[in-house]
Amino acid sequence: MSLEENFKEIAEKVKKLAKQPTDDELKELYGLYKQSTVGDINTERPGMLDFKGKAKWDSWESKKGMTKEAAMEAYITKAQQLIDTYGLA
Repeated sequence: MSLEENFKEIAEKVKKLAKQPTDDELKELYGLYKQSTVGDINTERPGMLDFKGKAKWDSWESKKGMTKEAAMEAYITKAQQLIDTYGLA
């Protein structure tokens, strides 16, 4: 199985977690997913009152410069940790 196939498969699996991960875990996963699928951040930081949007933007921005392959590998590792921790529904 290729890295991209493995990435897509685990991205689907992680949507079916039995329990909601912490906000920090979700932000980390989001940043890695966006870096894997889009690359370096290409949007402006959301406004002051968009707390959720800013948190997501910051997480993605923290991955800036990471290659697509490295981001996919990190995403797969993190998603598997969450699956092992929370289980699947």
